[in-house]
Amino acid sequence: MYEGIIQDLIEEFGRLPGIGPKSAQRITFHIVQSQSADVSRLAELLSTVRERVQFCVQCGNVSEQEFCSICRDPRRDSTLICVVEEPKDVVAIERTLQFRGLYHVLGGAISPIDGIGPDNLNIASLMRRLADTEVSEIILATDPNLEGEATAAYLSRLFKSMDVPVSRLASGLPVGGDLEFADEVTLGRAFEGRRSID
Repeated sequence: MYEGIIQDLIEEFGRLPGIGPKSAQRITFHIVQSQSADVSRLAELLSTVRERVQFCVQCGNVSEQEFCSICRDPRRDSTLICVVEEPKDVVAIERTLQFRGLYHVLGGAISPIDGIGPDNLNIASLMRRLADTEVSEIILATDPNLEGEATAAYLSRLFKSMDVPVSRLASGLPVGGDLEFADEVTLGRAFEGRRSID
């Protein structure tokens, strides 16, 4: 245990997702040992991010403007909507260069154990958006875990009354993986999603 401001900073970093006690301690001591200009720049960026970054009014992605760069891009196919849980999922899909439609960020997934229900997500804005837009396909790209599956199932029930095709991202074995290390759910999905090699 450290005392005073050092311990306070370690505890603050420890509250961040994915940062454990040891990582929080390493980050704190990195900051303490850094030059003051670097620390000032970090503090300035943290403050600026809170002031300038907001959520896109159309899709819920992070943006410095009212509409994010993807929603503003006239080259995107506005009839394709890919529904994701978090802004980081948009980045992951964009890196593939395979999707040229628009997104809708839910802001999480349904998780009763964490007290997160449909009303806590951007589902109402998604339904309004779908009612006001001509859509040729809705792609559900929630995480392939219990919460993501529950969210996808809930959304697919909501979309049943609409005359719009709904698809779910395929899931299965990663390229370069070994069968012996795959869990039962992943292996089961791989069998369900198998395709002919004719």
